[in-house]
Amino acid sequence: MELRGREAYLKRAQSSETKNRKPATEFDVNEKKKFLKGAEIAYETIVTSFSKGDKQNLKSLLTEKMQNNFSLAIEERKAKKIKSELTFVGIKSSAIEGFEKSAEALYFTVKFVSEIISVQKDKDNKIIEGDPNKIKTVIDHWKFTKKISSSSPNWYLAEIKSS
Repeated sequence: MELRGREAYLKRAQSSETKNRKPATEFDVNEKKKFLKGAEIAYETIVTSFSKGDKQNLKSLLTEKMQNNFSLAIEERKAKKIKSELTFVGIKSSAIEGFEKSAEALYFTVKFVSEIISVQKDKDNKIIEGDPNKIKTVIDHWKFTKKISSSSPNWYLAEIKSS
């Protein structure tokens, strides 16, 4: 009799747990903070990997369309023999600006305010853009996406807008 009581309790607990579980399209404050922390890490990784021309590292963080865009830009830079040097100083602020949901995907738009030192040099190592002694403030609006059907916790960069 006791075993049946325990089985009934477990069944009720599982049922209650299922009812209380939020759908993957709803996010509480802690989940948003966790997402934002991951987005900040992705932002720094993407910015620095792009500067280095590291397409392999970018691949796991970008949608297919963004992979193509970044890859073309890296190849164009290589063809012109332009060397990119970047020092990522840090993120001054980040904030979720929006959330969208389509039939297949979720989207978070994040505003990043960061500081970088960025220089581009030609084949003769002459500076053609930027200043190695100046910290530049950059404001970006990045849209991250995740397929609703995916069990993966990973989000991917889908769009960039600069201010």
